Amino acid sequence: MANHKATKKDVRQSSKRNERNRYYGKTTRNAIRDLKKLTDKAAASENLPEVISMIDKLAKRNIIHKNKAANLKSKLSSKVNTLA
Repeated sequence: MANHKATKKDVRQSSKRNERNRYYGKTTRNAIRDLKKLTDKAAASENLPEVISMIDKLAKRNIIHKNKAANLKSKLSSKVNTLA
């Protein structure tokens, strides 16, 4: 364990950030899963902007890579567009 005051603070901050990032990542994965399960185009189109916003926030915070965010958004959009 660190002995310096600043390093102890950094450990506290990083663990807090880790928990927060895990929470946002898991919440977004659940939202993506729920969106993929939808079979009604109207409901899926209604939920898509919220999920895309969540994905963008993860990319902005560097929780996921920006290219992964782009791939997720692209796949979700094409899935919603193919629904009848």
